[in-house]
Amino acid sequence: MASTANSVEIPAPRSTLEVPLAAGAVTVLRRHGNLRGARIVLSHGNGLAADLYYPFWARFLPDFEVVVFDCRNHGWNALGAPEHHNPRLFAEDVEALMAAMEQEFGPKPCVGIFHSLSALVSLLLPSKGARFDGLVLFDPPLCKQGVSQAHFEAHSERMVDLLRRRAARFESEEQYLELVEYSPMLGTVAPEVKRLLARTTLRRSADGEGYELRCPPAYEAQAVEFLCAYAVLVDLDAMDCPVKVVGADPTVPFSYLPSFDPRLVVKVDYDFLPEVGHHVPLEAPRRCHALSLEFIESCGLPTCSR
Repeated sequence: MASTANSVEIPAPRSTLEVPLAAGAVTVLRRHGNLRGARIVLSHGNGLAADLYYPFWARFLPDFEVVVFDCRNHGWNALGAPEHHNPRLFAEDVEALMAAMEQEFGPKPCVGIFHSLSALVSLLLPSKGARFDGLVLFDPPLCKQGVSQAHFEAHSERMVDLLRRRAARFESEEQYLELVEYSPMLGTVAPEVKRLLARTTLRRSADGEGYELRCPPAYEAQAVEFLCAYAVLVDLDAMDCPVKVVGADPTVPFSYLPSFDPRLVVKVDYDFLPEVGHHVPLEAPRRCHALSLEFIESCGLPTCSR
């Protein structure tokens, strides 16, 4: 992984593929890594970008083909209409992206690795995960049973309110980073990853005056509003591939949304990382890589080096 004490440099993709999606959206697939290896497909959490996770997915590059993409209205993608920003369309997008990937790059054994919003989306796929040989999901926002539903909804409402009041424009990346330093949810993220956060989630404003968030706060808040409605639709028993869930520490006070459900322990391969918050693969990339690799091998997909 190319990095210095203050920055992380993401290598150019081996190839890219623009994929047209519903409602006029376009998403760019970026192909990295060892093309002789099995395929890993990776995406990101709400309001973030796939390139932000490079310190995590770089660890797979020697042994796997790694294809990353941004959800619509995030990362490399242009901003579309807000009415087309919801988990149902995100799930349909993943199906279209997988079909385009298989046609352009060829079919091969494939594991999806997703975080937060994209993790939930992967559980809503029309194909129920049939295009994957396994799914590794970091801290998906799933509702608990019973009275915890009310807690989930109340937490979501607080998050929506905070997101709608979040600043969308900044004079510089440095101004944005000053605010990031006060975020309790990002307290354990390495300084170079915080700088990468600025580079991957901000773009130059159209008027040339400073920077703006690639995924506006109103869009990020809207996605959270949909989470409760869509999270209750998840049926883990219906998934057509093995699923591993790696959660945040349920005792960490600054979580994004409550996601620990006792049913996960019996329904899927479940772990949580002590003292790690919601941004699991950003906070603990080495441990997340080790857990992912163990699961991938349990699915019968050996690495190129083994």
